[in-house]
Amino acid sequence: MGGTTAQRAHSKPWALAKRQHGVVTRRQLLELGFSRKAIEHRILSGRLHQLGRGVYAIGRPGVTLQGRWMAAVLSCGPEAALSHESAASLWGIRTLGLRGIEVSVPIHGGRGPSGVTVHRRATLSPVDVTRCHGIPVTTPVCTLIDIAARLEPGQLEAAVNEADKRDLTDPERLRAALDSTPRRPGIMPLRTLLDRRTFTLTDSELERRFLPLARKAGLAPPETGHFVNGYKVDFYWPNLGLVVETDGLRYHRTPAQQAQDRVRDQAHAVAGLTPLRFTRAQVRFAPGHVCTTLAAVARRLPDGQAR
Repeated sequence: MGGTTAQRAHSKPWALAKRQHGVVTRRQLLELGFSRKAIEHRILSGRLHQLGRGVYAIGRPGVTLQGRWMAAVLSCGPEAALSHESAASLWGIRTLGLRGIEVSVPIHGGRGPSGVTVHRRATLSPVDVTRCHGIPVTTPVCTLIDIAARLEPGQLEAAVNEADKRDLTDPERLRAALDSTPRRPGIMPLRTLLDRRTFTLTDSELERRFLPLARKAGLAPPETGHFVNGYKVDFYWPNLGLVVETDGLRYHRTPAQQAQDRVRDQAHAVAGLTPLRFTRAQVRFAPGHVCTTLAAVARRLPDGQAR
């Protein structure tokens, strides 16, 4: 039942490696009861493949990107965490950067293996580190602060928007974190971004970005800023019976505001209109989606054709 003691002992590294994306460390193997001689034998026989200082792929040399990230973190010591562009990629808020793998360690931490950029930091505390897919990584807020100083304003705005869309953080929490974080290079760019027009498009900028999308979708110029059914709407096509509203990013709309949005949409629907709602972030970052959606909806409306 359950195999021999030896079989159970030798299954432990495989179970551990499965949790760690196919990699284990020498220290972990020693803690599991393997002798140095047994480890060397497995290296020579091709059952362990060295990925970094004291870190091995188990079974076969190839590992996934997440395995490479895990190996890099494990190579840098027990207090290390994936960080900067690598962390942003793991969280899904930035595409993989070209800087190689980046890991942060406490200021007293060890050096990293070849190909890994190590950031020594006096402020790396337990509250700055969590796990994503089992990999120790800086928190989304810490990651955004780390990359903020490197990015152009538009890139940083897109990263913050993506973090919000993935429910990793929101600007209220992010701003509170900036106010309680010791001085770091990325804090000022983030604070500037969050303060700038409360991180939304102004009405004039919104019109400048939205109207070409409506034109590209085949729609005639809409009425803007008119009152319809007692509500001031952003864009209105009387011939189509189409009302388009553009919301600020999700974190600017309280539950009460969201409920009021539904009442507005319901009032337009009762009046026989078609309400359509986009976020201003979609207008800013996903114009293709906005254009395609406008064209598809307009084709189905009673007037029959967008003009």
